[in-house]
Amino acid sequence: MSIDGLTIEVSQLTKRYGEITAVRDLSFTVEPGVITGFLGPNGAGKTTTMRILAGLVSPTRGTATIGGKPYRRLARPSATVGAMFDANAFHPGHTARDHLRVYAAMGGHPDSRVTELLHQLGLAAAADRRTRGFSTGMRQRLNLATALLGDPGVVLLDEPGNGLDPEGVSWLRGLLRGLADKGRTVLISSHVLSEVQQLVDDVVVIRRGELVAAGPWSRLAGPPTVLVTSPDADTLAVTLATSPVHAGAPPRVDIVRRGQLRVHGLNAAGVADLAAAHRLRVHELVTENASLEQLFLDLTTEPLTTPRAGTP
Repeated sequence: MSIDGLTIEVSQLTKRYGEITAVRDLSFTVEPGVITGFLGPNGAGKTTTMRILAGLVSPTRGTATIGGKPYRRLARPSATVGAMFDANAFHPGHTARDHLRVYAAMGGHPDSRVTELLHQLGLAAAADRRTRGFSTGMRQRLNLATALLGDPGVVLLDEPGNGLDPEGVSWLRGLLRGLADKGRTVLISSHVLSEVQQLVDDVVVIRRGELVAAGPWSRLAGPPTVLVTSPDADTLAVTLATSPVHAGAPPRVDIVRRGQLRVHGLNAAGVADLAAAHRLRVHELVTENASLEQLFLDLTTEPLTTPRAGTP
């Protein structure tokens, strides 16, 4: 079943706490049907921004809207937006089932939704256990179940993978991809960049409350490089560096170490064809995709300049 997600739009958003500016003139858009990673160092303003979107914090200036409306003006907020922030927001004496029933009643959602989510999120066996005995991973699952009670079209998740074991992380990845594939709008923040890279379609990167990059991850990452191992590496490097590609500029070649090159601007097939045409030996070709971690470090450790956009 397809779900109509809503566009998230943050425009010139600023939030001050006394003399501290947590978010400064921040603008970005999150579209339905994709998973968007909201990234930044600790203290960058991610949680503040997400709490403003969820109506938990009021902005100092600017707007944060969902489908063109701020959270407080949504007709049925919990059926429109599911938000997950604190993994410890449970009464320790309540069972998982009791906790979900309370929130279902508050949101006007049927009790059958509780049973459905207990099974869907792998909590059925622990449904009648008190939450005080839950592991961090089980708390994360219960928190996510709470966010999904209203079957919302927009999902805001702050560090949803905290405390999950590898199996749990894989399960979470499949769950979030399923939500996006059905048309929902999914915005997640996380510090586990290796997992984010496997999951997200778009990224929004902020530092000190300001935007530094936004757009499709594939475009921000740029083209892959090719690691070449060859006993003829020196000759191959010269050949590559002096051979125009499709009448354009020649690829850039870096010498990694003796017998190994890194080629930018030409794919593995192109390197192999050029080497073969000049009868140069190649022992290995490895395509290296860009690392989200490296992009993140590049963007968040450089002085702030004009934000890098993911669109032309």
